[in-house]
Amino acid sequence: MKIAVLDIKGKDTGRKANLSDDVFAIEPNDHAVYLDVKQYLAHQRQGTHKAKERAEIAGSTRKIKKQKGTGTARAGSIKSPIFRGGGRIFGPRPKDYTQKLNKNLKRLARKSALSLKTKENAILVVEDFDFDTPKTKDFIEVLKTLGLENKKSLIVLGDSNKGVYLSSRNFKGSEVITNSELSTYKILHANSVVLLESSLEGIESNLNKQ
Repeated sequence: MKIAVLDIKGKDTGRKANLSDDVFAIEPNDHAVYLDVKQYLAHQRQGTHKAKERAEIAGSTRKIKKQKGTGTARAGSIKSPIFRGGGRIFGPRPKDYTQKLNKNLKRLARKSALSLKTKENAILVVEDFDFDTPKTKDFIEVLKTLGLENKKSLIVLGDSNKGVYLSSRNFKGSEVITNSELSTYKILHANSVVLLESSLEGIESNLNKQ
């Protein structure tokens, strides 16, 4: 499948990029996409939540009132969960939320996400560019010429590019990553995916591994 290569002013350069049908034109596997996105979101959780239970509360263990004759329920310790300042019943404990998925399934999920974006005409191929000095203003100008200033966009670089990355850092509507950082969630989260020419070979190489 061929797609026009644009320059940073949004104009057709007259060249065509060849997108592999094995990556950008497969039948999407919805379940693979679901599992990969679920894993990504689960891995964002730190799992450090913790509440003190009765045994962990600092306080006296003295019996606070006599067993009988008060007309109220029996109470053995101020650390009881029924009192203010007492321990919490079945409180949250630290937990590891990581999930395991095999590599082939994750590759299938990313191929499916890219194929979905291709069907939606939400993928642009742009020739490589750089900034002499990092400026958010220059980065936003590029997005405007590509018609993406009001859309969530994902820009995929071939290699790390400090000028482009630093220029995009203050602009919340766009994210800049390298082809090795590409994930199913980031592809689907963006309204448009901008692939720099130098990123295509790396993307297809990573996703066609056996």
